[in-house]
Amino acid sequence: MKMPSRLLRMRVLLPLLAVLVSIVPLWAQAQVAAPGLPEADKQAIASYNLNEDVFNRLVAATKEARAQGIKPQQPPANAQVHNLDDLANQAVGSDPRIAPLIKKHGFTPREFLLANIALMNAALVVQSRSQPEMAQYIDQSKVNKANVSFYEAHQSQIAALQSSGGGQ
Repeated sequence: MKMPSRLLRMRVLLPLLAVLVSIVPLWAQAQVAAPGLPEADKQAIASYNLNEDVFNRLVAATKEARAQGIKPQQPPANAQVHNLDDLANQAVGSDPRIAPLIKKHGFTPREFLLANIALMNAALVVQSRSQPEMAQYIDQSKVNKANVSFYEAHQSQIAALQSSGGGQ
């Protein structure tokens, strides 16, 4: 999926899923960086499948991050990101509490990044259904339909979690 600008992408992604990227919003930048990512990383993003276990661990990590007061970090310049591992390592390095937190919830930095991107991509697809101006930027051939269905099935839980986060 590609969007016309970083500003539009961040305007759409952060309010929609701030709850799930509140630990490290720069992981949302993987969408921004996606055009420059190696093909293997793009394929990893497209093929990552959400499931109940991953979702429950994301929710738990997000709640714990809030409780610890972990605040959003500024994303790195795109020139510093050459692949998903660079992005994940920069994210984890932005606050010393992040690595132990995601490890506690059974994630590697890369998997945590992939899970968040998968959820954000699904959210964008769902949101684009009611926003034709956004829909034109979604490459339907790259949509993971299983993740979209998963997101739709959990939309009310995500909305409740988002509203309980106080807009973080």
